[in-house]
Amino acid sequence: MFRNICRASIKFNVRFYSGELLRKRPPKILITGGLGQLGVECAKYLRGKYGQNNVILSDIIKPTEEIVKDGPYIFVDILDFKGLQKIVVDHRVDWLIHFSALLSAIGEQNVPLAVRVNIEGMHNVIELAKQYKLRIFVPSTIGAFGPDSPRNPTPNITIQRPRTIYGVSKVHAELLGEYYYHKFGLDFRCLRFPGVISSDPPGGGTTDYAIAIFHDILRRGNYECYLKPDTRLPMMHVRDALRALSEYLEAPIETLNRRVYNVTSMSFTPEELVEAISKYLPDLKITYKPDSRQDIADSWPQVFDDSEARRDWNWKPEVDLDNLVKLMLKEVKEKIAANGL
Repeated sequence: MFRNICRASIKFNVRFYSGELLRKRPPKILITGGLGQLGVECAKYLRGKYGQNNVILSDIIKPTEEIVKDGPYIFVDILDFKGLQKIVVDHRVDWLIHFSALLSAIGEQNVPLAVRVNIEGMHNVIELAKQYKLRIFVPSTIGAFGPDSPRNPTPNITIQRPRTIYGVSKVHAELLGEYYYHKFGLDFRCLRFPGVISSDPPGGGTTDYAIAIFHDILRRGNYECYLKPDTRLPMMHVRDALRALSEYLEAPIETLNRRVYNVTSMSFTPEELVEAISKYLPDLKITYKPDSRQDIADSWPQVFDDSEARRDWNWKPEVDLDNLVKLMLKEVKEKIAANGL
């Protein structure tokens, strides 16, 4: 009985803190690893909802003038715990969105660095969130599953034995966050994203062929794919990814039966993506030369089951394959023109 009272107390305290915060003022949000694939777009999206000065973008990389003009940007080293404390206190941070991580293919090339960034960095931010009662969001990935997991579909709860340091670090983050929730009442939230497709150049992920193909065919008319043509993987456009993140962050804690949810929009193969693109660019040329990333892809889910997210907080994707292609052709053309490429 005492255990049940403690659990109820934890949930009540987190819910009270979160609800009171949103009623008084918009949350002050810090995004780490902000110059990676999702950070800049996430900042723009959340600034539109909560105000320009309420979302702080951060990284260890020198920002462009455009990024600085768009809103607050600061230097943040996630391996510097005291520096993180100072930022949270000085900027009165309420929510922490932790994007800092080395992705799958890059992580395999430098495992010691991936351990430091992905695991030690996670330890710092989750302890920080506990200390200052922050709501913390940490993205996970289809890479958190391995060859022993069911691949079609992959349910929310199943065996996870990833074979990349990226996947291992994400399983570690998921379990650590759940532990801190049950032990300390930390408002930890995590979404397992599929391949996220945006107009930004590829960042070293195994699913990034679905980004690189648009850049290469619009510049040169051809693309050499590093995966086999029939390699099926779950995907989503960045618009759906950001909307899922935002809706999940705002979901009342009492509606959540999990701290970690699968989310997805669609699944396709390289040849299916090529077929969809060829409706608009019939002269494109594609060749296939599988490399080490094929082994990674072969251990990942083919179809993601996100029924629990749909049930608990009404998640529903909006961008299908044809819309994704139209959006990417438009957005990548604009990016190429803007950069004079």
